[in-house]
Amino acid sequence: MVALIGNVNIFRFCGDMLHVVAIIILLTYIWKSQSVFGISGKSQILFALVFTTRYVDLFTSFISVYTNSLKVVYIITSYVTLYLIYIKFRYTYDKSNDTFRAEILIMSSGVLAVFVNHYFSPFEFCWTFSIYLESVAILPQFFMIIKNGDVERMIGYYLTAMGSYRALYIMNWMYRYKNEGFYDAIAANSGLL
Repeated sequence: MVALIGNVNIFRFCGDMLHVVAIIILLTYIWKSQSVFGISGKSQILFALVFTTRYVDLFTSFISVYTNSLKVVYIITSYVTLYLIYIKFRYTYDKSNDTFRAEILIMSSGVLAVFVNHYFSPFEFCWTFSIYLESVAILPQFFMIIKNGDVERMIGYYLTAMGSYRALYIMNWMYRYKNEGFYDAIAANSGLL
């Protein structure tokens, strides 16, 4: 069983499941409404970049079937979401309100990853960059909601599930610190953002 799931505590497992639920909510909303109105394409680009850079080690390191399966799900669903936003339902994309300067978040995360990391290597840079970027990737979505002055109910559910996933990951880090003595300052501090 350990080879299938690995060393996963209840907080991480529930957080992972909420993340998957958030993705399902978003993709179901898009498919049922045949629209991406109200969804920030920029946030979704940032999330695709987060998962692509975080999991560049997908084919070089094996943790567990559970972990590697989630890595594949996150990467594939990120790009499916981008396909739906920018190709399939592009005519419903509200580009005029998705104006957050996402490149600033990318550059800031990159600079921070160069200077604040555990050790310097390509894999470490990618992982650290992804941690910093994930902590701010939702900002374009919030900015878009503020500009619109309204949020679709299903997008609200998506954001609630995403926020809950992050909260459970914070509890996961606290649990790991208390029970395993494990503390990752980069992940913990970025997760608190």
